[in-house]
Amino acid sequence: MASEECPLLVPAAHEAIYNRFAPHQKRWILFHVSFVGLLAMFVQVTFVPSIPRIAKDLDLTDAVVRLIELFPSLAFSISIFANAIGALIWSAYSSFYGCRAIYLWGMPFLCVGSCGVALSASLQSLLFWRFVQMFGCAGALSLGFGVIGHIYELEERGTAIGTFFSITLIGDSVAPFLGGAATQYWSWRNLHYSIAAWGSLEMLFIYLSFPETSHPGTLGIDKLSSRGSIHIAWINPLSSLWLLRSPNVSAVMLVSTLITNTNYVLLVPLAYTIGVRYGITNEAIIGAFFLPNGLGSFVGALIAGRLSDTVVRRWREKRGGVWCPEDRLRAAWIGGLIVPLSVGASGLITTYIGGPIGLALNILCLYANGVGVDLVLNPVTAYNVDVMHSRSAEATAACMASRSLITSAATALIIPSIERMGVAWTDIIAAVLAVIGQCIVSFTIRYGDRMRASVDVGFSTMENN
Repeated sequence: MASEECPLLVPAAHEAIYNRFAPHQKRWILFHVSFVGLLAMFVQVTFVPSIPRIAKDLDLTDAVVRLIELFPSLAFSISIFANAIGALIWSAYSSFYGCRAIYLWGMPFLCVGSCGVALSASLQSLLFWRFVQMFGCAGALSLGFGVIGHIYELEERGTAIGTFFSITLIGDSVAPFLGGAATQYWSWRNLHYSIAAWGSLEMLFIYLSFPETSHPGTLGIDKLSSRGSIHIAWINPLSSLWLLRSPNVSAVMLVSTLITNTNYVLLVPLAYTIGVRYGITNEAIIGAFFLPNGLGSFVGALIAGRLSDTVVRRWREKRGGVWCPEDRLRAAWIGGLIVPLSVGASGLITTYIGGPIGLALNILCLYANGVGVDLVLNPVTAYNVDVMHSRSAEATAACMASRSLITSAATALIIPSIERMGVAWTDIIAAVLAVIGQCIVSFTIRYGDRMRASVDVGFSTMENN
């Protein structure tokens, strides 16, 4: 029997827990976590357009010319690796201490790391402090999804995640341009001092006005027989990865990895693809080419959130009120078509079409890719929160960490691949991988019930969702 006829469990009255916060309080909490996510996106994305100037300012000699050429991939890979490690640690401890405490613990790492990046005088120092900086903000997304799962009901969750994504991904639209402009007309060092100041303000706001959102009695610290003012616990940060033994959680991770990879293939080498092909060397202009993709992500996130909630409601009504988690994945179909078409077309256009026409078509592809990626990421992320509701931050972190580790390795190969095979073939390979990701979505929709039954990692039911 296909999964569309097999619910996880029948609906139950579990809505009272979501009435702890009034609607205006939920919006305030969502605002908080979204802007922490926006800061994390700024930290990650403003770095990319400033890479050529950083390499020049660090005065790398001719003896390491090859390292300079690989620096974009190397720096980005280290950032992604730090993001993976940090997400696992922060999410694991959030299940014990709560999300509020972990937000407050992570911000000092971000602030100190940002100052360290600004003060760096060598490549080794820069990469070390970049790791610390990214580690500090690594929990922003997984904790944000966890908070949303704590305060929003099943059929509101997709819209809330869409809002979270859209605000966070404003960074994709604005941060590259600001990073490039700051590098060109101000200083990349001052930019990172500014990020440290922003992080300090966020930490102050969280301390003063952000409540703990975890459901009462669910945190590890709540279950201690005696609590002192300070309790230090050791939690294995790798325990979250054990959730990946579930085929459903692994499927979500693979899909998000293959889809997100197209984003990196287009954006990481921008200065060396579109920049070289169309003779653009100004860092601010190169940074501006992130705007179409970020705008597409913003639009796609808003559409995808409401679309996934609508799909859940309609299929639930079709079954007479019975909920099947895989229904939410049906909302990923449109994005699953747009993503491979946009990245494949960009590679061919960059290779074969020059001048203003080629540049304009590439901008359109960047926008379409942003829309498509979020039309896929929103439903698969919300699905992860749905099926692992009690451990949503950990499940999200496990997927993000695994995705980041895979992507860090793949990202390091982007520029060498372009040098060896060319832009067209590199982008076509990314498009084929995205198609495989969509096939995994289809398989999960069809056989999700059997996949859950094969390995039960503590899936949520309607009674506790």
